[in-house]
Amino acid sequence: MNHLIYCETMAEYNQWMNQKLYAICAEIPDEKRKENLGAFFKSIHGILEHILFGDRAWMGRFTKQPFSGKLGQDLYSNFDELRQQRELMDIQIIEWSKMLSPEWLAQPFEYTSNVDGKTRVLPTWVLVTHMFNHQTHHRGQLTTLLSQLGYDPGITDLPWLPSLSD
Repeated sequence: MNHLIYCETMAEYNQWMNQKLYAICAEIPDEKRKENLGAFFKSIHGILEHILFGDRAWMGRFTKQPFSGKLGQDLYSNFDELRQQRELMDIQIIEWSKMLSPEWLAQPFEYTSNVDGKTRVLPTWVLVTHMFNHQTHHRGQLTTLLSQLGYDPGITDLPWLPSLSD
């Protein structure tokens, strides 16, 4: 597998999916977006914030510009501001993905977990893969909540990424 193409493709997929899902979420009244629907991060808004938090944490580590937020904290109570920050992060991830090298991805990477506080060393490519997997995992939770509320997220599968299906 070509890790560089994988990273660029997943960065593009991340942006595409976020654009689709934020457009749907913008149709939902703020009160409903913030309602505790029993998900791990409680609400639609909570899931959106958590995905952004995870991306900021990992990108901060990868770019050596640490993100100082705390897991579970509210980032943006205003949906429009959250959406704007998501769009900026997606651009940053795409630009970053185009600058990666096989050497950097192959090297060991040391980080301290925001979940359990333990320091670990793993191959960088594993942690980059985890960042993209984390996004997809939580967007899956989000699409479930949206579907339960009667909103159709449409096809979310990678082969439908517009640049792959043109």
